[in-house]
Amino acid sequence: MFSGVFPLLAALAASAGTPGAGVAKAPAASRPVEETASPSQGVDLAATIAAHEQVREELSDYYTIDKKYRSMTGPQSTTPVRIEEGPPELLWITGYSADVVGDAGDPAGLDQFMCHSNLDVDAGDYESRLHLDHGVNPRLFTLSQGQMDIEFPAGFGIPVFSDQKLSLTTQVLNLNYDECDLKVRHRTRIRYVRERDLSFRMVPLYEDAVFGLKLLSGVDGRYGMDPQHAEHGGASCLPGQNAAAFQYHDAFDRTFTGHWVVHPGREVNRTPVDAMLSLKTDTTIHYIAVHLHPFAESLELFDTTDQRTVWKSTAKNPEGRIGLDRVDTYGSHEGIPIRHDHHYELVSVYDNTSGQDQDSMAVMFLYLEDPDFRAPAAAGAAAVAGK
Repeated sequence: MFSGVFPLLAALAASAGTPGAGVAKAPAASRPVEETASPSQGVDLAATIAAHEQVREELSDYYTIDKKYRSMTGPQSTTPVRIEEGPPELLWITGYSADVVGDAGDPAGLDQFMCHSNLDVDAGDYESRLHLDHGVNPRLFTLSQGQMDIEFPAGFGIPVFSDQKLSLTTQVLNLNYDECDLKVRHRTRIRYVRERDLSFRMVPLYEDAVFGLKLLSGVDGRYGMDPQHAEHGGASCLPGQNAAAFQYHDAFDRTFTGHWVVHPGREVNRTPVDAMLSLKTDTTIHYIAVHLHPFAESLELFDTTDQRTVWKSTAKNPEGRIGLDRVDTYGSHEGIPIRHDHHYELVSVYDNTSGQDQDSMAVMFLYLEDPDFRAPAAAGAAAVAGK
């Protein structure tokens, strides 16, 4: 049953309505944990971005939460999204945010029902229209408990066309309350600027995800590594238990899961991620978003070639309930160098103090500078025509 503040939350969130979408002025957004602001050629990048930034806001259907829902099992929906109407032109996505709301606004506590908010792109269409020489991850953004907002350093963004084919998937969960009666929905905001409004060149980013895996079947070993030649890394994968039907297969007839069960106690899991990154050249990481589940302690990207930490996120779990209050993120103009000839692994640490099995995931979304990006000629023509 609800107790304390929960009757108020239920009253505020329970309501009826219809989904909607529109363009609004950008709301204030939280800054990344680490950001090195610096002007470029005398231009105040942050002020210029703020002056021209637009927002595409999407409201999901209402979701009814009437029982406990573990991660990936609650009500969800997927909606097609087009950022702007009218002739296509080049845009730069500068940020992405999501929260869980009722009609009364944003009562404290509703974000604990956030499972995730995913924004995906049609990869083939995206690569073709932007004339990219490399493949792209169809996932542009994922937000979940602990990180509800992404803001790139000023002057950095993901290039998209205004009529790009996007899809928005939102889902809720309930980890704490056996009995409840809530109607809530996701509010998602895509922040962007138009290429034609800028007097400087944006730095293009693309997203590449690395994620923890657990071995389900096959000869003991680490993902993508020949068990006879696993010199780059530490101990091999421990046998895992799948928490849902999320499976991956490598070239050595092994099956892994990216959504596994953490038994009571502390768990350290290491996953090689070279095959996920597929770096063809050296580049820099300018933003890192993190997806973890409750009872997470940390997530670390580790360079096994140099035996050093590239970057590490720590998580804060709430008192008195299951969830995540915060996960550390990274954002910087200078960035973190990452080399194509080095070997990397992802190290997740969970400390399950619940006394029961819990589900887990461990994902780092790396936003890398794309050194090969060239603005399409059509975008330049559209920009001139629009001025």
